[in-house]
Amino acid sequence: MANSLISVQIIPKTKELKDVIPFVDAAIAIIEAAGVKYKVQPLETTMEGELSELLHIIEVMNKKMIELGSVNVITQVKILYQPTGITMETLTEKYH
Repeated sequence: MANSLISVQIIPKTKELKDVIPFVDAAIAIIEAAGVKYKVQPLETTMEGELSELLHIIEVMNKKMIELGSVNVITQVKILYQPTGITMETLTEKYH
């Protein structure tokens, strides 16, 4: 069972105020390629997995933004670390 949930919002600063949606799509593609469970929300994406793996994914996402031409990146992160195990469903099951 996963020990962490991380919600991440990536905000790339683009040259000449380009549309950031292709950058965000690239970040989500990195999450998908990593094979972790995730859920895209309107303002952030939540991932479920091992803390070190999820933090590595965030690092890869930030580097990709620069490779794509972003001047810099603001990344907002919320972490729930629970060594005994945690899932997205555990936190939201009463709402479904």
